[in-house]
Amino acid sequence: MAYNRILTIQDISCVGQCSLTVALPILSACGQETAILPSAVLSTHTAGFTGYTFRDLTEDMPGIEAHWEKEGIEFDAVYTGYLGSAHQIDYVKSIAGHRLKAGKPFIVDPAMADNGTLYPGFDDDFVQAMARLAFSADIILPNLTEACLLTGYEYKETYDRAYIDGLLEALVSKGAKTIVLTGIGYEKGRTGVVVYENGNYQYYEHEHITPGSHGTGDVYSASFVGALLHDHSTFDAAQIAADYTVRCIKATAGDESHWYGPKFELELPWLINNL
Repeated sequence: MAYNRILTIQDISCVGQCSLTVALPILSACGQETAILPSAVLSTHTAGFTGYTFRDLTEDMPGIEAHWEKEGIEFDAVYTGYLGSAHQIDYVKSIAGHRLKAGKPFIVDPAMADNGTLYPGFDDDFVQAMARLAFSADIILPNLTEACLLTGYEYKETYDRAYIDGLLEALVSKGAKTIVLTGIGYEKGRTGVVVYENGNYQYYEHEHITPGSHGTGDVYSASFVGALLHDHSTFDAAQIAADYTVRCIKATAGDESHWYGPKFELELPWLINNL
C-alpha cells in the first residue's frame, strides 16, 4: 500500500460526528496522511440542532492555496464533502486543479441533499455550482436526491432498475466518469450501492437499517476513499464502505441519547482489519 497525502475539503461541525470530524480519523485509520481544508466551522451540524453558529471560511481559501503553492505542497488525492457556499466552489476547483498531482484521483461527495430536499442554506445556485465541481471529478459519490439534482432527473422514492439505469446515463451524459450511487434499494429492507465505471454497472446489496443517523454519508465517503487509496478496486472499496457504515449504524442503534451521529469510532478496528 502506498502512503498517500490526501486533502479533504469540507466543514467542521464541532459536535455531530460528520464532515471533518469523521473524515480525518477514518482516513488516518486507513493509513493515509490526511490534510484538511475547512470550508466552514459550525457549532453543530444542521440536522436536528437549532440556533447553530456558522462561520464561512471561503475568503481564507485563496491565501491557503497561495501558501501551498509557495511551499510546493501537492496531494495524492483530493476529496471534497460539505461545502459552505456556492462562491467557494470555484476556489475548490482551483485547488484541485493546481495542487493535485497529475493522474491522481479527484473525488467529490456532492453533499447537499437527501430524501428529496436540499439541506438548509442551499439553493439552486449552489446546485449549479456543485454540478460544475462534480462533473470535473474523477469519482462522484451522490445519493439518489443529489444525483437527481445534478442532472435535473425526476426524483422518485419508489423506482426500479430501469429508472436507476436512466439516472446513471443522465449523470454520464453530463460528464460523470466513475459513479458510486448510494442508498439504492429495490425491495423492502434492502438497500445498496451502484457502481458505474468504464461503461460497466455493478450493484452491491446490503441490509437497510432504519432509522439511520446524520453523518452516515460522510462515514461512507471517507471509508470509501480510505479503502480506494489502500489499493482496493472501486467496487471493492464501495463494498467495504457499505459494510462499515452498516456496522456503525448498528453500533449506534438503541441509544436514544446519541441521535445526532453514528458511533463510527467503535467500528474502526473492523475497518482497519478489513482493508
